[in-house]
Amino acid sequence: MDAEFPVIAITAPNFNKMDKYGDVFLSFSDTVFGFWEDFHALPENSSSNSHDDGDNLVEEDESLCSLEKNKAFWDEQYQLLQVTLRRTSSIETRVREATKEALSELNISDTQCICHPTVVVKSCRNCMRREICDRLLNLGYNCAICISKWRSSSEIQLSGEHTYLEVMDNSNSKREVKVVIELNFRGEFEMVRANEEYNKLISRLPEVFVGKAEGLRVIIKIMCSAAKKCMKEKKMHIGPWRKHKYMQAKWLGITDSSKTAPLPAIYSPRSQKPKASMLTYDLVENIPSLHCAVRC
Repeated sequence: MDAEFPVIAITAPNFNKMDKYGDVFLSFSDTVFGFWEDFHALPENSSSNSHDDGDNLVEEDESLCSLEKNKAFWDEQYQLLQVTLRRTSSIETRVREATKEALSELNISDTQCICHPTVVVKSCRNCMRREICDRLLNLGYNCAICISKWRSSSEIQLSGEHTYLEVMDNSNSKREVKVVIELNFRGEFEMVRANEEYNKLISRLPEVFVGKAEGLRVIIKIMCSAAKKCMKEKKMHIGPWRKHKYMQAKWLGITDSSKTAPLPAIYSPRSQKPKASMLTYDLVENIPSLHCAVRC
């Protein structure tokens, strides 16, 4: 006869049985299966934590990569701008020195403005351009006041116009060389909501630009690319007046130029004061009214 073994019933937790101390009895099945359920749950939770850690590492790597790319971009723009600004030719150097000399004289002059007789020339950009053009003409340069105008189109969303000075050099028999003179060059690129990197580029621009059209074209491309990057980083739309084609149209588009005659002698005599070099003062600080309002 086979021996009989006691049967152990495996049941669900019995919360109705309590000992004399009021504690709930736990059966063998409660203990065993509860343990195995917890045991099988561990790998799943462990895998989830590992997955979260992996996601965090990927996000950190992507963030670091993005920061490195941004730094590389701004470093490259800064270097390109430095190289472009250092390049110069003999005609650019001569016109630049003549322009600086004219600005120095006008800064210490009491010459009256044609547009507003109650103010002096150095406070009026239009009269400054006329005076500089007049002086360059007297020095033998083929200088003219140019007005560029453009209509809105698929490439340029906003119409506009811009006035600047140019000198055409005909010493090269093969082609004319255009030298642009812009009295508010830095101000043309300044933005109110610019980031630190863009402002660093701006600080390298000259207040008064004197240079050939080829170099100007490169600078415009650098600054417009930087402006676009700046606005993208700040999650803002760039204004149509900041885009590449619009900025090009200011100095490199179709222009209406006319040589100006010497200004009428209706001004007070110029006082003989020591002349100062443009290298010793900031044009904006000495002629604050010439600084245009900045748009973002």
